[in-house]
Amino acid sequence: MIKINLPLNENEIKKLKAGDQVLLSGKIITGRDAAHKRLYECLVKGEKPPIDILNQTIYYVGACPPKPGRICGSCGPTTSSRMDKFTPILLESGLKGMIGKGDRGAEVYEAIKKHGAVYFAAIGGAGALYETCVTGLKTLAYEALLTEAVLELTIKDFPVITAIDSLGNSIY
Repeated sequence: MIKINLPLNENEIKKLKAGDQVLLSGKIITGRDAAHKRLYECLVKGEKPPIDILNQTIYYVGACPPKPGRICGSCGPTTSSRMDKFTPILLESGLKGMIGKGDRGAEVYEAIKKHGAVYFAAIGGAGALYETCVTGLKTLAYEALLTEAVLELTIKDFPVITAIDSLGNSIY
């Protein structure tokens, strides 16, 4: 098991190989379809997005509202391929890591290799487990999107598998 304290750095990314089991700790951002579309539109227009993408890791999740006394509700991964259209420009803008479920399209594989990024797979159906790894939560952007708003999650020992490494090797 490899432990990584976020943000990711180039050396850590290069060492990761498809199939590596990883525990992530630190800060990540969240975003699903609606948030990705808005970030994409900003970047295409040459505008600065409302969040700093540089060296970030994004989790494809729409966290459920928390139960009383909890920081976060269930937060399992969503299908990553829905973000494929938006991913290359985010990687070009400095995004370094992605967390989701399922395989990615050819254009994402190429962008991962070109920009030295990594894609982690989270376990579908394990939202309650991932909830226990969240130690902090703050809304960063697009609050009107509710569960699809961009959040910053502070995580501890968040279990993932390196699904696509920086060389384009894949568990799929």
